[in-house]
Amino acid sequence: MYTENRLKNFYEPEPNLANGGKLPARDQIEEKYKWNLKDIYSDEKLWNEDFIWVEKKSSEYKKYEGTLSKSSEALHDCLKFDDEVGIKLERLCLYASLSKDLDLKNTKQMELDGKIKILYTKVMAANSFIRPEILAITREGISKMYADKPELKLYEHYFDDLFRAAEHTLSKEQEEILALASEVRDVPYNVFSLLTNADMKFPAAKDAGNNDYEVSHARFYSALYTPDRKFREEVYKNYYSSFMNFSNTFAALLNGALKSNIFNARARKFNSAREAALSNNNIPVAVYDNLVNAVNGNFAPMHRWTTLKKKMLKLKELHPYDSYVSLFSFNPEYKFEKGKKIVLDSLECMGKDYCSSIQSAFDNRWLDVYETPNKRSGAYSSGTTFGVHPYVLLNWTDLLNDVFTLTHEIGHNMHSYYTGLNQPYVYANYSIFLAEIASTFNESLLLDHLINTASSSYVKLALLEKYLNNITTTFYRQTMFAEFEQEVYKKAENGEGLTPESFSNLYRDLYQKYWGNEMIVDKEEEYTWARIPHFYYNYYVYQYATGFAASEALVQKIKNEGSSAVEKYLEFLKSGSSDYSINILKRTGVDMTTTEPFTAVITKMNYCLDQMEELL
Repeated sequence: MYTENRLKNFYEPEPNLANGGKLPARDQIEEKYKWNLKDIYSDEKLWNEDFIWVEKKSSEYKKYEGTLSKSSEALHDCLKFDDEVGIKLERLCLYASLSKDLDLKNTKQMELDGKIKILYTKVMAANSFIRPEILAITREGISKMYADKPELKLYEHYFDDLFRAAEHTLSKEQEEILALASEVRDVPYNVFSLLTNADMKFPAAKDAGNNDYEVSHARFYSALYTPDRKFREEVYKNYYSSFMNFSNTFAALLNGALKSNIFNARARKFNSAREAALSNNNIPVAVYDNLVNAVNGNFAPMHRWTTLKKKMLKLKELHPYDSYVSLFSFNPEYKFEKGKKIVLDSLECMGKDYCSSIQSAFDNRWLDVYETPNKRSGAYSSGTTFGVHPYVLLNWTDLLNDVFTLTHEIGHNMHSYYTGLNQPYVYANYSIFLAEIASTFNESLLLDHLINTASSSYVKLALLEKYLNNITTTFYRQTMFAEFEQEVYKKAENGEGLTPESFSNLYRDLYQKYWGNEMIVDKEEEYTWARIPHFYYNYYVYQYATGFAASEALVQKIKNEGSSAVEKYLEFLKSGSSDYSINILKRTGVDMTTTEPFTAVITKMNYCLDQMEELL
């Protein structure tokens, strides 16, 4: 196994769910809209057989321990063995994880997921000697082994990446301890997930007809898009009330996650948790700094958008629960079948192979579409699992945003699909830094398609607003999250105690800075830090903003260069982790070590605002 986070290539955008009433039971959903998990294992008996096989094999690592430097044959045999175990282990993990997410209160599936996590930790501990032993061979020693065993050349980039991180790789005993501690380090996020998705309840709100509106994660976002201000304010306050009531618990969990990542960074002799997190994918810290600095120097278009929104809504005060409501009454219903067609039409410029692969995902139940009781909230693509197609989780609600979520996750899916088809197991994954490019790339093409086919100036205005909201949420907001994350880690690393009040005060100040003085920051909004799962992922969120910027640059290249740019993009999707992320992206013509992609997004935002004001 070559990364510790292969199974965390999940994206949870902010979903929406329209319509009140009760959620449908899972057996009320048509089969064609539910995952076919039999593509992974036809029954749990086969899952158990592979579980037993991996459990047995985990003890066989000992026969390779201490032998890797003795011969090229021994090294190759060990890596091949590790591949075989890793392939089965990740397949086991995928099945357990997807099964669990369909019903987070299903104790049987929770037990399955718990079993595989324990086994995963056991295997990580068993193979923890591999890296230290390879490093002991040295670069020169590995180069000599290629002559005796040409098959080792397959692992050349893997070796290069190991030696790059040599100073942060510990002794065998220390690596084993860190591997054993991985399950403990996951506790804060696991508790957060169970608390927010299964245990925590939200007070119901009253809709316009005085009916109870069952508040959930997805329905919270749905309410923020409705024109009924009193209703969306009540849903907003009711939703946040639960997070505020548990603020001490959430602060303790987030502190636990921060301290866990700081411990890991210090154990590996990094200067900071940020440096450790970015080092995993060899991303220069300058990329992070360039993003935050570029945005901090360009709040003007964001503040311009705030002022325009307040003016058009004719409000004396603009509040956070007003930030998503549409300025235009453009809310047609998008049934899932209609959404699929729109997505395929928008991606036609990507060629026949790309579109037929997407159609295959639709036809063969790679997607789980609708929200049901206790199903995991949000949306994600499962990432690459070698030998198995990727899956997509949705919570579809017939809104335009669902169409964007669909194409976003299909972008991830195609990245995983093409990577799995074209890379050996060792490189059959990709960094989150690259993943968020494939997803927002699809979104940008969808928006362009919808604007170009708009039936009127009014519809075009609504779509321009959608694009401005995309920039707000995916570029500015995620950069704000990145800045928040950077600041709380600094405080934690300096030994400062972080309380619910200190988290809230920091978040409030950043929110005010990004939205400007026209925005009134409600007390509830200050507790947003308590509900964001990505803060448990360790410097994850900045990649949404960098991915958004890179995808915009790639879309422009395809518009300007046509088929040659499409071919480069498809090669990007096929590259997996066969090279460093920055290098893979550079081959498409986009250089993230410069500020150009970031300033390009800011320029595009001003252009959209100009277009909107002209049409008004």
